[in-house]
Amino acid sequence: MVSTNTVSKEEGLDHTLSLLKEGYDFIPNRVRKFDSEIVETRIFGKKAICISGKEATEIFYDNNRFKRKGVAPGRIQKSLFGEGGVQGLDGEEHRHRKAMFMSLMSSERLKVLDEITEKQWQIAIDKWKSMDAVVLFEEAEEIMCRIACSWAGVPLWAKDLELRTMDLSAMIDAFGAIGPRHWEGRRARTRTERWISYMIRQVRTGKIGADEDTALYQIAWHEDLNGNLLDIKTAAVELINILRPIVAIGRFITFGAVALHENPEKRNKVFTDEVGYRQMFVQEVRRYYPFGPFLGALVREEFTWKGYEFKKGTLVLLDIYGTNHSPTLWEYPDVFWPERFSEWDGSPFNFIPQGGGEYDIGHRCAGEGITVQIMNTSLKYLSGKIDYDVPLQDLNYSKLRIPSIPKSRFIMKNVRHA
Repeated sequence: MVSTNTVSKEEGLDHTLSLLKEGYDFIPNRVRKFDSEIVETRIFGKKAICISGKEATEIFYDNNRFKRKGVAPGRIQKSLFGEGGVQGLDGEEHRHRKAMFMSLMSSERLKVLDEITEKQWQIAIDKWKSMDAVVLFEEAEEIMCRIACSWAGVPLWAKDLELRTMDLSAMIDAFGAIGPRHWEGRRARTRTERWISYMIRQVRTGKIGADEDTALYQIAWHEDLNGNLLDIKTAAVELINILRPIVAIGRFITFGAVALHENPEKRNKVFTDEVGYRQMFVQEVRRYYPFGPFLGALVREEFTWKGYEFKKGTLVLLDIYGTNHSPTLWEYPDVFWPERFSEWDGSPFNFIPQGGGEYDIGHRCAGEGITVQIMNTSLKYLSGKIDYDVPLQDLNYSKLRIPSIPKSRFIMKNVRHA
């Protein structure tokens, strides 16, 4: 049982190397070592407070206590997030921008998304039937790129598909990387922002048309609190904030395929979706497998929680992976068990694979519903609409690599219709 009132300080000048060596387990290791939900450490030469658990999540998403502006390191802004995006906004500015994103998630638009997803899976399977081997991760990211651009209203030529998929993937892959992976992520962001900025200009000048209910149109013509259009670069960053997270679903889909392969007794239940089983399976994939390790925020005003004084301006890291694997929150947390979600209370604070808190006004991922919907459709195809052979391969994944992915990327052979 983790203590609720012990605060520990890790000795040493800096623990950035430990973060690189421990990956997803960096915060969970300290929570266990110090038997505390609050651990003070140092990363990149600065004090950082690591917090974990349901109560920590509730505190972390209190906008009166924390702010996001200025928290993302420059290296992450220049690769993953971009500069000026919704993730780094606070207060009324954040609520206004977030409302624009949420307006894109209407039931009508989600129905369109599902139709696009079905179509793209059918196209992909027709292609796979003639291939000697299919690397699912690579193919899933390409499917997601086509889905993302079609749904967002962004023109995508067939000749550019490989490059656009590669660049959106590289930005995601750069999140926890140093060296070549990070550099490629930065180059990919530069290319992608140039491409999307061009699209925004074309819409604003009337050189290409865009349906009014698409993300391309809505973001191109979005006005800030002062009634001004977003500058071209910021608009591009926000449109990429639609495209990139959808491509990232390719990782969840790949892990979902691993889960189906390693739990064959669950495969038919996923396909037939008896008693909503596919939804439970999808949620367990999102809980069990590593995606985001932690999130950061800065203390807005000094406050005390569990006997610890959080000083203004201090960096606080919320343990995403550890909270989703907490033995105080989840029975048998290291066992893949979809049935656990049959009794889940729906709390926005104990299950946080893409952040916690409320969707509409908080900093929880606006597209989490999109993730769940696309995964549902994708796993329907992988569990019963096609058959395939899974040759001997290394399906292990490293928790030191952020973001993680099975080492073989999940290879399938002899793909055919079921």
